[in-house]
Amino acid sequence: MIVRKLGIDLGTANTLVFIPKKGIVINEPSVVAISEDDNRVLAIGAEAREMLGRTPEMIKIYKPLKDGVIADYRVTEAMIRYFINKAIGSWRLFKPDLVISVPVGVTSTERRAVIDAAREAGAREVYVAREPILAALGAGVPINSPAGNMIVNIGGGTTEVAIISLGGIVSWSSVRIAGNKMDEAIADYIKRKYNLAIGERTAEAIKMKIGTALPIKKKEELEIRGLDLGEGLPKNIVLNANEIAEAIDLPLKDIVQAVKSVLAETPPELAADVMERGLLISGGGALLHNINELITKVTGVPSFIADEPLYCVAKGTGIILDNLDLYKKSISTYR
Repeated sequence: MIVRKLGIDLGTANTLVFIPKKGIVINEPSVVAISEDDNRVLAIGAEAREMLGRTPEMIKIYKPLKDGVIADYRVTEAMIRYFINKAIGSWRLFKPDLVISVPVGVTSTERRAVIDAAREAGAREVYVAREPILAALGAGVPINSPAGNMIVNIGGGTTEVAIISLGGIVSWSSVRIAGNKMDEAIADYIKRKYNLAIGERTAEAIKMKIGTALPIKKKEELEIRGLDLGEGLPKNIVLNANEIAEAIDLPLKDIVQAVKSVLAETPPELAADVMERGLLISGGGALLHNINELITKVTGVPSFIADEPLYCVAKGTGIILDNLDLYKKSISTYR
């Protein structure tokens, strides 16, 4: 099968690649390992992530995307090239057309950097689409209808909140607080309370296993290991879910405030639609237990988790690839 089109969810934490008629073919961390001695790329994706916290001085681990935008152009280009080659092979007759996700608040310079990096990596035509649009499409929302639909996409680096109607974004907010900030908050909490240092991978695992947005009666527990900062030795402790709810309280308040600010700016007719339909939560942050209940509790708006929330943006790229004319208002490119 000759692949002429690819969709890429270029995320701060993970990159997903979608091929029409095949679905999601790659889901790997947005991480690159580089040898400082000769400036050579040693590993990308899952293989590079395994090196996190375990490398000698001459090997540096890069996360080339920060808060959803390119922080290191050269490393991002190498990463996109790697994912394109892995998806469709390095030997190919045609350069593929790409649809790539960008945050809703991206500047024209940042958008151009994504397009240039993708072209340098081997793409022919590159289209960029804003994450809330893609997430809504991937969640099955009819974005071209004359009704208000609200999407909250909680990724690794950013949380994107938007009201969508008639194929466009009416009001929006993009905050650089999402999954990564929750991980940092968990690590800081454990350091303060237990004088124990843990790595970012451990913090993420804690969030995924026992994290909750609201305190719960039946408190799940998890035993973890870290470095006792007093003794300088490994130490085990047991955490419960309500401690994690306490740890991530501030990042969650900022996310909920972004939802409230968008609702406050929404025209009354569209706000009424949202109250009737509810809002959809997508992205990896949607997997946090009780996140929808927290948003409903604070805003009063019924909140639902999208089907396969982690894949909504990637699936949205596939829908646009198949219907470029229908969604031409929702994409941009540079000739």
